Amino acid sequence: MNEPLQTYYIPFLIIASVIAICGAVIYAYIVNRKLSKTIDRLDSMIDKATDGEFKANEFSESKLSSLECKFANFLDSSLTSEANLDKEKEQIKTMISDISHQTKTPISNLLLYSELLGEEDLSETGKESIEVIHSQTEKLRFLVDSLVKLSRLENGIVMLSAENNSIRELLESVVFGLKNEATKRGLRLICPYKDGEDIRARFDMKWTHEAISNIVDNAIKYTSAGYVEISISSTDIFARIDIKDTGIGISEEDSARIFQRFYRSSEVAQEEGVGIGLYLAREIITAEGGYIKLRSKQNEGTTFSVFLPIN
Repeated sequence: MNEPLQTYYIPFLIIASVIAICGAVIYAYIVNRKLSKTIDRLDSMIDKATDGEFKANEFSESKLSSLECKFANFLDSSLTSEANLDKEKEQIKTMISDISHQTKTPISNLLLYSELLGEEDLSETGKESIEVIHSQTEKLRFLVDSLVKLSRLENGIVMLSAENNSIRELLESVVFGLKNEATKRGLRLICPYKDGEDIRARFDMKWTHEAISNIVDNAIKYTSAGYVEISISSTDIFARIDIKDTGIGISEEDSARIFQRFYRSSEVAQEEGVGIGLYLAREIITAEGGYIKLRSKQNEGTTFSVFLPIN
């Protein structure tokens, strides 16, 4: 009795196993085909989004899996956000341009007429008032110019163009622009060079001039006696510019905050300034792939070291 049963049972098991394996293979094939098609469509979405041609209405929920629908919605919202961001940047660019244009003429007129009034035969009180008007107008011009530059840089309106430039040419231009200010304060602005000495690095000449000028101007402003010295050196990776002064120095607490936007120490509150110069300098140097280090001791002076990439 058992032998005939086994004779029929074993082939049945074999046939059932074969059917099960075939079913599993067919199921795996179908799932793989569906998965492959889904991946192809997702890949197509990414390509279209990269080219800026993706449109969510090209897909219908009946034809797509839940994952595809969610991914399509994500891409659509991302592209919409990017379009809105571009629109906002354009609006900011227009606003900055308007501010710069609309304030330039009145500020220039205030400076011009205050200078003309200063040449008139005025009382001592009148002359003092004119000097205050002229000084405050200069401060306003500096503030507006700084804010415009900062806004353009932060909003990506101005892109830095780093090229292989001469450090010596950069520093000679900075010294030329600030030498009179140092002389007025009774300071020596030193930038010693050996004959033929020069180092080249990759930086944007215009914006790096702005950054270095801000640092040197700060050094002059907060040094009552002595000198401000600029020196250069290099390693295999960076060109280094040191701006050393014999000024009031910076406390350890202020050293950690001095590069913050609009930060000004209570010790220098009486000096002119708005706390943008060093922040702007660091933003520029960082954007070029460099960095700034600070060494200082109160009442003994400060050294700012600017590192610009050579390659």
